[in-house]
Amino acid sequence: MAVAGEQGDITSLSYEQALAELETIVSALEQGDVALEKSIDIYSRGEALKKHCEKLLNAAEAKVEKIRVGADGKAKGSEPLDGE
Repeated sequence: MAVAGEQGDITSLSYEQALAELETIVSALEQGDVALEKSIDIYSRGEALKKHCEKLLNAAEAKVEKIRVGADGKAKGSEPLDGE
């Protein structure tokens, strides 16, 4: 079974791209029709994709938490994360 995008820089992937590739990897591993050596390789990439997705989610969560609220309870805007 061919796993799409199993090569290349993970850090350049969007959350949606990384998640889609991770789902493909999980599906391939669950089906059990991947050779052992290839399974080890794609499992390793899957772990890296999982970490990348977690990093992107944590960054998004931090941005949401930085929304400022005024005294009247209304959002006044947001602050960029880490000076972005």
